[in-house]
Amino acid sequence: MARRRRVPWWLVAVVVTVLVLVTGALPTDDARELAERTLPVLVFVAALTVVAELCAGAGLFDAAAGLAARLAGGRRWVLWALVVVLAIVSTAVLSLDTTAVLLTPVVIALARRTRTSPLPFALAVLALANTASLVLPVSNLTNLLADHTLRAAGVGYLALMWAPALVAIVVTVAFLGVRDRRALAGRFDPQPPHPVRDRPLLLVCALAVGALAVVFVAGAEPAPTAVVTAAVLLAATLARHQKLPVAARDLVPWRTLVVVLGLFVVVATAHAQGLGQVLAQAAGTGDGPASLLRIAAVGALASNGMNNLPAYLALEPAAGAEPLRVAALLVGTGVGPLITPWGSLATVLWWQRCRTLMLDIPAGTIVRQGLVLAPLAVVAATLALVAAA
Repeated sequence: MARRRRVPWWLVAVVVTVLVLVTGALPTDDARELAERTLPVLVFVAALTVVAELCAGAGLFDAAAGLAARLAGGRRWVLWALVVVLAIVSTAVLSLDTTAVLLTPVVIALARRTRTSPLPFALAVLALANTASLVLPVSNLTNLLADHTLRAAGVGYLALMWAPALVAIVVTVAFLGVRDRRALAGRFDPQPPHPVRDRPLLLVCALAVGALAVVFVAGAEPAPTAVVTAAVLLAATLARHQKLPVAARDLVPWRTLVVVLGLFVVVATAHAQGLGQVLAQAAGTGDGPASLLRIAAVGALASNGMNNLPAYLALEPAAGAEPLRVAALLVGTGVGPLITPWGSLATVLWWQRCRTLMLDIPAGTIVRQGLVLAPLAVVAATLALVAAA
């Protein structure tokens, strides 16, 4: 019997989107407002993915990992600490999904080259791809959605989120370092660095990423900045007569973007049909410490239950235009989805990469790490938000 072909998720998303628009389940005004808000975000994600792919193709991640190995001087714990820094920077500037997709294979290969167990390195990338995603608006898709609300309230993202972002990272690194201290003991024999295929192109990519970090911190509009950077790097790659790292049709993750748009439409439709009232009761009201912990916890639970993107969109109206409640919801949906393998898209992508690289990590390992780390990081980051307010 011929095996039935699975219907691709992007096609399901297209069908659902068309149905809710044609039937009027999502009112026209709501659809227009959703498009005005989310399409620039999706353009940014597409452009930043092109930037990350071109940087990976030029060897930027490999070069950074090789530099970490040399700086470590044969000490495993130093190598791990430098990988942690690399994961934080990658997540902050290039987004959590970039870290999951492009940094994971580099880190696993680095661990194997240095005859170190790859598990602590891979799990550190997984954790930091989520908990370091509060640093900048561009670090997480939910941050970009929230930044729209915060700007309308006259609040700067960095001024509001620096404390919870810092605390979430510190708690994560402390937890991982204590848990994996035995696996990271000892020394390794440094390996000769891999030759650089095109040094001028590598330099252009490094400068581009550095410039992105500066302009994002300065508050530049994410989508136009990412589009310009992607165009510059694409032109540089072609000018150097280098092959694209993936097929041209795959440079932009259009299937993923279609699925994400479908999720946006489904959540907006559910709100139009009365979901908001139920979630508002669960999230409570107020901006005191207990209220902020409550909405952060609800965001974390919802993220682990269905995924952080629809969870944020579903709960955002319950947060209202109050910056502290929006920030607490960001903590819950950004730092919290560590328990289930589907809690965030980054976790799904990371798990797929690990399996592709023949690193079998059971779901139970992800769950056990998340059950300890998620409550610690969410509570600590939310309390840091309260203290800094």
